[in-house]
Amino acid sequence: MAYGLLKGKRGIISGALDENSIAWKVALKAKEEGAIFTLTNAPIAMRMGAINDLAKQCDAQIIPADATSVEDIENLFSKSVEILGGKIDFVLHSIGMSLNVRKGKEYGDLNYDWFQKGIDISAISLHKFLQVAEKQDALSEWGSVVALSYIAAQRTYSFYSDMAEAKALLESIARSYGYRYGKAKNVRVNTISQSPTKTKAGSGIEGFDAFYEFAEKMSPLGNATADDCANYAITLFSDLTRFVTMQNLYHDGGYSSTGISEDLVELIQNQHKA
Repeated sequence: MAYGLLKGKRGIISGALDENSIAWKVALKAKEEGAIFTLTNAPIAMRMGAINDLAKQCDAQIIPADATSVEDIENLFSKSVEILGGKIDFVLHSIGMSLNVRKGKEYGDLNYDWFQKGIDISAISLHKFLQVAEKQDALSEWGSVVALSYIAAQRTYSFYSDMAEAKALLESIARSYGYRYGKAKNVRVNTISQSPTKTKAGSGIEGFDAFYEFAEKMSPLGNATADDCANYAITLFSDLTRFVTMQNLYHDGGYSSTGISEDLVELIQNQHKA
């Protein structure tokens, strides 16, 4: 059911790779809620994914951009304003990658060049988005920027490796730039800390399936789906959340506030009986 929450709004959505990705779901929901927007991803990710299919479904133009390149981001914002016919009302930052995780490097044996590259792609890119947008005055008054994070920014998950540092920096940038942009233009900046989600990126992490089941048993509401995350992002893009900014917002079925669940206690007790 559509509510028209984004009617007349213009946006930029990054990171849509395939139909399982959260950014893909956000794009479909934004279209349903009345928004127009551009899509963007790195050229290599576009070759791997199916973003052209999404663009057709959403009547959206694609602007390739390397999230580490200020020049590419400048082009992304200026072209988006031109294509959409006005300033941008919302931006989704759904960008993250760790070569160390992808290539199976242990946390105590990190390749530091890869580490720095992962930080640049996954976190500093948000600062670049915001700095370019501010310098171009590309965002509307009361605009909204949302970046996707994960609870490993606050708690240790061994399998998440150096991506935990990247997410911690991402959340810090959201707070710091959220203050600056709020004072300047009433633009709000938030992060969503999502449940483990069966996306291409998430499923590529070793041990993901086991942790997904663990989080499902820990959360009183169960894991939040990519579709539900999209719904949440839409509310943050809308005018209903004008005074929410500089927040890391947990969207995880209650996982982050649960010490231990009855389901896990029962599972452990049954294992001891076996």
